[in-house]
Amino acid sequence: MQRIAFLRSVDIQRADPYIHGIAPALAQLGAEARLFHTHGDCGPELFPGTSERLDPAATPDEFVARVRAWGADAAVAISLPDENALRDAVVKTKLEALGIRTVMTPLAATRVLCDKWETKRALEAHGITTPPAVLVDSDLLNDRALPVPAYPDTVRLAAQDLGYPLMAKPLWDSTSMGIEFIPDPAALDRHLAARPAAHAVLEKCVSGRLCSVDIVGAGGHYTVMPLIWTGTAGGPPAFTFEDLRYVDPTRDDGFRPTARRLVDLCTALGVEGSVNVDMIHADGVYHVLEINPRIGGATTLSIAASGLNTYAALLDILGGAWPARAGAPAERFAIECLTANPTPALLAELRARIDLVTCHDLIIDGHDHGGILTFTVNPGDEQRAVKELTALCAQTGFIPAPMLDKIRRLLTPASR
Repeated sequence: MQRIAFLRSVDIQRADPYIHGIAPALAQLGAEARLFHTHGDCGPELFPGTSERLDPAATPDEFVARVRAWGADAAVAISLPDENALRDAVVKTKLEALGIRTVMTPLAATRVLCDKWETKRALEAHGITTPPAVLVDSDLLNDRALPVPAYPDTVRLAAQDLGYPLMAKPLWDSTSMGIEFIPDPAALDRHLAARPAAHAVLEKCVSGRLCSVDIVGAGGHYTVMPLIWTGTAGGPPAFTFEDLRYVDPTRDDGFRPTARRLVDLCTALGVEGSVNVDMIHADGVYHVLEINPRIGGATTLSIAASGLNTYAALLDILGGAWPARAGAPAERFAIECLTANPTPALLAELRARIDLVTCHDLIIDGHDHGGILTFTVNPGDEQRAVKELTALCAQTGFIPAPMLDKIRRLLTPASR
């Protein structure tokens, strides 16, 4: 193995600093890497190899052609969100037909996991709790198929059986895009009258704590990464990064039975690489909302809390060294929140005071959301970390006071 292509969509900065952890594995394999990416800039300080930029609208065949032209012997997919994961699964199929081994969940399984309704069916078949729902066919609502005048009424009656409030989720979208909160029958009438363009899953809205988990592995050997808490659920959808996101190594919220069933599902689907599972914890039960067939938006937190580098693990899978370890329990607190955009001086001060993982501008679809701060705290060091953050925030105000209070309550139980 001499040349390994990495397939990427969003900015590689969001994989910093852990993408650099592939360098030792590349050296061990005697390989060089090249990043084939569609967004952002990439230099040697951002990726341990070379890079090629493709148009965001590049087809799978264009990816295949560029990867082959470079002379790749193998490939690894690290794209997100779901539409790019589907693209990479197609690329995998085409590359492997040419003898180029590619680490990515196979196309058939990726299709299931990109489709929220098919995912629900798979979850139910494996005894995993998922909110009850009904599939809403936009073709029938928009008279694009056989005329069925009674169809809107069948949706209304199904919604009545599910019980309000509900969430209407586009069948194929991800990262909370396009989700509509439907609190009552009148809101559903408005939703149906608007004739939504895409098929949707009309799902019972569950109130509880939002959480997610990454699962990494292949061939029946999977590591369930630490559970990440990301906010609250039960009302209109919120921006994914709006609330405090964290791993708490001091708590066990009874996730293990659900984790075992999720591993069984990954085994049955033949997952290869990493998937991200979104859930709501309510009344002691984990309600699985969806499984994204890719690395997640909180993969950095998973790695920071566990010490298992997902990107290096993907190379272990490629090189046949997986599984590298049996599990990845949370070893430390890992915390992520939005801040003011970081300056070099602020970054230097942060590094001097806390165990900073990364802090960089969060830009999504051209919109600047501020800085995204990720840091870890070892058990026993909570009081010192809170003191340092409080002092720095008093000087700069770079973390909003309500967010700082949440961090304080997480790390100091007496204030919870």
